[in-house]
Amino acid sequence: MENSFKAGFVTVIGRPNAGKSTLINKLIGEKVAITSPRPQTTRKNQLGILNGDNYQIVFIDTPGIHSPKNKLGEYMVKSANDAMTATDVIIFLYDATENEVSQANEELLARVAAVDAKKLLVITKIDLVEKEKLLTIIGRISGNYNFDSIIPVSALKNDGLDIVVNELLEMIPESPPFYDEDIYTVSTVRDIAAEIIREKILYFTNEEVPHGTGVEIIAFSEPRNKKLAVTIEANVYCEKASHKGILIGKDGAMLRRIGSSARSDIEKLCGRKVNLKLWVKVSDDWRNKGRMLRELGYKDEQ
Repeated sequence: MENSFKAGFVTVIGRPNAGKSTLINKLIGEKVAITSPRPQTTRKNQLGILNGDNYQIVFIDTPGIHSPKNKLGEYMVKSANDAMTATDVIIFLYDATENEVSQANEELLARVAAVDAKKLLVITKIDLVEKEKLLTIIGRISGNYNFDSIIPVSALKNDGLDIVVNELLEMIPESPPFYDEDIYTVSTVRDIAAEIIREKILYFTNEEVPHGTGVEIIAFSEPRNKKLAVTIEANVYCEKASHKGILIGKDGAMLRRIGSSARSDIEKLCGRKVNLKLWVKVSDDWRNKGRMLRELGYKDEQ
């Protein structure tokens, strides 16, 4: 008898910089979400789709839940909370390198506990801590909160990821697939390109500059002839004139560095040459402006 098909939604929740995007990219085997060493890299829910012979797991990568300081932050936290309300499984991702189970994590754990869904505790970055610390974390969390399963992993070393998938297959229901079985994300190339540009800003700039930037694709041309290059033009918004200077750099060196690195990744995504043009513009306090948030793809929650 042919095996029945299983399909379900899995929301990945955690504090900023816990490694949610890295975990999902590794599980999918494709880059569906940008990553960086900085917290609050993910700003909106992203879908990554893992297809198997008789299953489809739809991962929802959420922004890290934090105390918002502007409208953009409010949108990010609401996106993460909304993703927990209609899902089959919640993965709570805990960073093993944290010195202790913080109050912020306790509050988030309590929020997850109140949701009616299967729950999987995944403790990541285990390659960076001693076994004794790992056991202490497991004991502390499992003693206070009920999880259907607890799995320690190292996403970067692909350690334990197969166990996560197998456990999820026990948790998701029998169902036909939600999406075509040959796709791994529902994001458009245009949207992914904007995120890749922002990822490079996060990597190459420092201090307060990265989180005050937003990327808007203002022109996108993808010729049917695969021998012709894709043309992309984008505005990079920042909040201060001094930040604009940092983003452009001396004689335009920083902007060229950002553009060159982004172009390389976008070319891999498109499978052909890409012409990328970037402009830097100042928009004071744009993270609190509803119109700007809508233009950059973030719904105004006001």
